[in-house]
Formats: sequence, C-alpha cells, structure tokens
Amino acid sequence: MRRGLGLGRLGVSFVIALCGAVIVSGCGGGGESGPPSLNWFVAIQPGGSIEEVAKRCNEQAQGRYEIELELLPTDADPQREQLVRRLGAEDSSVDLIGMDIPWTAEFANAGWLRPYEGALAEQVTKDAFDSAVEAASFEGKVYGAPFNSNTQLLFYRKDVAPTPPTTWDQMIDQAEQLGTTIQVQALRYEGYVVLFNTLLQSAGGEILSGPEEVALPQGPTEEALRILGKLANSGAAAPDISTSDEDSARLGYEGGASAFMVNYTFAFGSAEENAPDVHAQTGVARYPEVVPGMPSRPPLGGFNIGVSAFSEHPEEAFQAATCITSPMGQLLATELDGLPPSNETLYTDPVVTEAYPGFSELVKQSLDDAATRALTPAYTDLSLSIQRTLHPPDKINPDDVGPTYDELKSNAEDAVKREGLQ
Repeated sequence: MRRGLGLGRLGVSFVIALCGAVIVSGCGGGGESGPPSLNWFVAIQPGGSIEEVAKRCNEQAQGRYEIELELLPTDADPQREQLVRRLGAEDSSVDLIGMDIPWTAEFANAGWLRPYEGALAEQVTKDAFDSAVEAASFEGKVYGAPFNSNTQLLFYRKDVAPTPPTTWDQMIDQAEQLGTTIQVQALRYEGYVVLFNTLLQSAGGEILSGPEEVALPQGPTEEALRILGKLANSGAAAPDISTSDEDSARLGYEGGASAFMVNYTFAFGSAEENAPDVHAQTGVARYPEVVPGMPSRPPLGGFNIGVSAFSEHPEEAFQAATCITSPMGQLLATELDGLPPSNETLYTDPVVTEAYPGFSELVKQSLDDAATRALTPAYTDLSLSIQRTLHPPDKINPDDVGPTYDELKSNAEDAVKREGLQ
C-alpha cells in the first residue's frame, strides 16, 4: 500500500475545503483516503518493543499519520544492505529509518537523510547522552533522533572470582590462574571493530581525528593491540574466540565455561531466563581498563531514527520520530527488550531500575563515558579494513605489535580515501 496523490499545498487546501463542504457525503475515494502511511524500516526486536511503540504512536497521532512497520533482519549487515539499496534508488516508500549508529554519517553524507533543525533538533536531543548526540550528528547537524543506547559491562562469576578485575591484564592473568576463560566478540565482523575501538579509546587514542584523517596514535594503538594479542594467545581465550559474537559469548557464559564476559546489557536478563544457577552467581562491573587508573571507554551501541530525504510526508515523519523517541518509546524498549534509554534522566525510572537491578547507575555512567565509533562517510570501508587487518586475533604478537600497527595504519588510511556506501 502506498500514498495518495502527493498534492501541493494549494491542492491540499482545496481538498480540505471541499471535504468541509460535503462532509455529509464523505470525502476521497478508493485507497487514497485516511492518514498518510509512514513506513518505518527497523530491525526486529524479540520482545516486541518496535510493534508496541508503533502502536502507541499511532494511537497518539489521532489520525495525523499511521506508522507501518517494515521489519529488517536482526544482523546489521543485511539491515544496511537493504536500506542502501532502497535509499540509493531514492525509494519514496522509505519514510523512517532505524539506523545503527555508524550509519548516520554515511547516510547523511550521501544526501539520504533530512536534518532535524531548530526547535526539532533541540527536542529530540534534549536530555540525551552526549555520546548519543555525537553519534546522531554529522558536520554539525543532527540527522538522527536518539532512540535507545547500549553499552557493554563486565559480567563475572562471584563464586569463582569474588572481586572483579579492574584491568584487562588483571582479568587475563586471573582467568589463567583460575583455569577459566573470558568471553568477547572477535568474529570478523563489526563487533570485533567495536572491541578494538573500545580498547583503543580506553588507552587514550582514536581511530580518526576527522572524517578523512587517520589518528591511530602509536602508543595507545599498540597498547590496544597488545591486549588483543595477549588475550587471544593465552589460556584465558575461549576456544571459539575467532568466531565469537554477542550470542556465542552469552552461550559460553551461561553454559559455565567462562567466568568472565564483556557483553551488552541483554546478557543479564538472558542468563536469568536461560541459566538461573549461573545468573544467581553473576556480578556486574564496569568495563575493564586498559591503562591502570585511566577510566575505560565502554562501547556505545544503539539506534537513531532518521527521516528519509525521499519521504513524501516529511512533516508527519518528523512528528512520528519525536513520538518514537519520546520517554514513552524509550521506556517501552527498555521494558520489553531490555534496551537502555538514550535519555539520561530516565535512569531513576522504575522500568529502568527493574531492568538493571542494582546496576542502572553503572549503565548510565558507562554511557556517559562511552566510546563512539569513527564518524566518517567511509565507515564501512574503514570497518572492513580493521577486520581484515586484525583477524584472527591470535595472529597479533603481543610481544611485537609493531608490524600489525604499521599494517593497520596503512590500511585505515587507504580506507578513508574511498567513497564508502558499498
């Protein structure tokens, strides 16, 4: 089902006037009557939060618009592929976009998004974490309304390690001494880039200093590489480390094979449901430091809501986006799918404190300090170059990371010179 006739303002005014004159007999005909349909392309969530948010916003709209869902796969790569194909073709059937945070700069640079301007930009970023606003912006303009955020924590077995380690070196050494392993995400995919970026920023470095300027300062970068190589070549590495993602890490921890895991907030509720004995012994702590005494920069995840440049109903799409990302929408995402709000004032709400019992403030602090990913239109090329250079992690020699550093910096410089959006 698609839209009406795309009438201009004069045409719309005429139709409204005509409807008022003949209201007794009705107005319009066929499939063209009723509120405009807004297609929201967004990743499906297992708890049903997307469907419930759309339903609530449709009710609140009172006929101004009707959100219709176009649910995308759970994995980020096929999500992006579908959106790039449609937006590259200037498909007007796309109105609202649930964007993984690295896509904002890519899509905005390509001219596929309408910016949030003036009071609207202030409204959708009000009370949002600075990290979320940064990830939703490009070249000084807001192109995404922060919907939910996410971050990683350290989950550990209190019966195995009563006191959680505070640094990566401590955790690796402790795991070896205890004869246990650490669950991370090191498959050759975006999650591995997140791991490297977090270690790098925790060591005081950045991948880029501008959209097309590679930073990768040698000291911090080599320290991040050393941690990756040390873990992967130690007895603390899970046997499947080179194929591990968020879900396999969860399963490894829930199965009792590992006493330590870095993962997103969903892992806590998953253990409660699937492995109650493990959950009963689970402690939650801050993401480990790379440099002792230097606060870690936990990963930043989440989704922003973009309005397509090709939507035939941008005014209604912006209205819908503000509803989706309102406190109501964010709290529904927390309640039904355990997704942390991007609005930092919501962390004392009972919905959030119940979702993260005893550690809602830790989630908030982690998001305050979160490490954003590189903001560049060439992000996909950059991400792939990091994956190819650093995978598998056990090829990194922790005692001599210099060759890996040189290769990484060269490949990253090549990547940011490309156009991206492949």
